[in-house]
Amino acid sequence: MRQFFAIASNAFMELIRQPVFLLLVTATSFFEIFLACIPYFGFGDDPKMVQDSVLAVMLLSGMLSSVLSASASIAREVRFGTALAVLSKPVSRINFILAKYIGIMCSLAVLTYINLLAALLTSRMAYDAYGDTDKLALGIWSLYVAIAFIAGGISNYFLRRPYVADTLFALLICTTLAFITINFFDKSGKLQAFASDIDWRLIPAGILILFSTWVFAAIAVACSTRIDMIPTLSVCSALFLLGLMSDYLFRKGATDGLFLYSTLYTIVPNWANFWVSDIMEYYGQIKGLLVYTLRVGLYTFSYIGAALLIAAGLFENRELS
Repeated sequence: MRQFFAIASNAFMELIRQPVFLLLVTATSFFEIFLACIPYFGFGDDPKMVQDSVLAVMLLSGMLSSVLSASASIAREVRFGTALAVLSKPVSRINFILAKYIGIMCSLAVLTYINLLAALLTSRMAYDAYGDTDKLALGIWSLYVAIAFIAGGISNYFLRRPYVADTLFALLICTTLAFITINFFDKSGKLQAFASDIDWRLIPAGILILFSTWVFAAIAVACSTRIDMIPTLSVCSALFLLGLMSDYLFRKGATDGLFLYSTLYTIVPNWANFWVSDIMEYYGQIKGLLVYTLRVGLYTFSYIGAALLIAAGLFENRELS
């Protein structure tokens, strides 16, 4: 188990040290905040439009990060011979794959957490045609993000520590502090009850998006055992598009008991299960959303288990020399 946790922690640290990961985290969270700062003139549906857009940004950024992380963690190490060096130790191939996947899961959890904080803030900042931009929240968020980058620079300059990793950890802390600070004030800067204008239903929505990125990462890991980043991105993109149309393409045939349709409906992940914008309106209360989240969680971990078994089988016979 010591080797397993060492590989998993090393995979996590290697991923968060990638400059593209820090760029993706910062850019997506800022873009979510930006979406809540512009007028839409949506005839009263402006907050709903912001919510849909923010969840879409979270989903797409998580899936892109899944492919990049899987390729960096497995395909690149196979290509450069690092995987062969690790497997020359008393480490089985299946433990290697599982440990790498755990590291990827943790990095995606960090990405989703920061994006979810930004998403929760957008539920407070969104406004209709009669409102105005929440300049206080925008200013505080920007200030704390700047502090995180300055802290990473100071750590790198004086302590010779890795800039990207330290900045990401500082960003994790600073965005949490920014969220807490902002929610003690209303839009005019007056003290209020903590987070009285936050839509907490976005928490189960964010968890479902995290589940979808974990499923996507499991598929990307299976692909990365055999192919490089660009082919992996192509395969995952095709599965993503098929999964979006899964109900339309396969559900009727599967309901009628046709073997081919039933098989395809099982194999192709149904991304509609993870898209909760309409479900939030259906369930209304957070309790119903949490029950739905638990049900989707069972589907998620079943699919991840199957995908990782395929990944282990593909990797078992992979020539690493």
